[in-house]
Amino acid sequence: MASQRRRMTLWSACSVRERGNTMFEKVNPCHPDKVADRIADALVDLAYRKENDPRIAVEVLIGHGVCHIIAETSVMLDKTDVTAAVHRIAGNLAVDYVEVPQDGHLADNQADGVRCGDNGIFKGMPVTEEQKMLSQIARNIFSVYPFDGKYILDGDRLILCQSNASSDVLREKYPDAEINPLGDWTGGTDVDTGAANRKLGSDMADSVTGGGLHGKDLSKADVSVNIYAFLKAQETGKPVTLCCAIGDDTVDGRPYAEIVEIARNYIRSVGGFEKFAEWGLI
Repeated sequence: MASQRRRMTLWSACSVRERGNTMFEKVNPCHPDKVADRIADALVDLAYRKENDPRIAVEVLIGHGVCHIIAETSVMLDKTDVTAAVHRIAGNLAVDYVEVPQDGHLADNQADGVRCGDNGIFKGMPVTEEQKMLSQIARNIFSVYPFDGKYILDGDRLILCQSNASSDVLREKYPDAEINPLGDWTGGTDVDTGAANRKLGSDMADSVTGGGLHGKDLSKADVSVNIYAFLKAQETGKPVTLCCAIGDDTVDGRPYAEIVEIARNYIRSVGGFEKFAEWGLI
């Protein structure tokens, strides 16, 4: 209790300016949208086990007993492996899996070297102390209640919505927070639907632009340039803005292949694409 009160005191001690400008939502790995992200990236992991540089883009829609997946890919994934990944992450759901080859023109774009695989604008922003603290609170709660949950910071309001948990117990731990405003709830894909790349704010906070992080190989700028811009912003403490066009071989004055390797090393450092999907960049 004493350590929790110290955390809440630290929260309250943030400057009025910082609290007033901070709005951030964090969801945990069992939120339906994050379940979809995890499945999408589990398939990317499968593709990378087959090839060092596969081309793959995965869309996932999940809920109410079924998981729909469409994958555009340069490698053939075993339907048994796809189904096993869905069942491991989301339970014994029916799996509707459609796989098609990557567009030939896009494949030709990469034939003579690693080039940017899409158009995009990208922004990296330093993560605030408040965002870090909310992310840690989310992880702390999830370690006790590994079920669907979302957590919001809105200025000086801390709102914690955690399924399959006692609101009274959470109030004891977080006395200054608003806990489950509509009462206790169950959540999950049995009562809600999820889709990949719908929780980019949770993944990236103020670094969100437009491209989704999940279900894509490293040639896609949405993955590699987003990761690169985010990491550069944390290193420099300054905002980073970048733009690229499909086919570019340099971004931010660096060879695109180098940016891909930076992103690859980051993904490896967190344990792979599926692990990356659990919490995103924050």
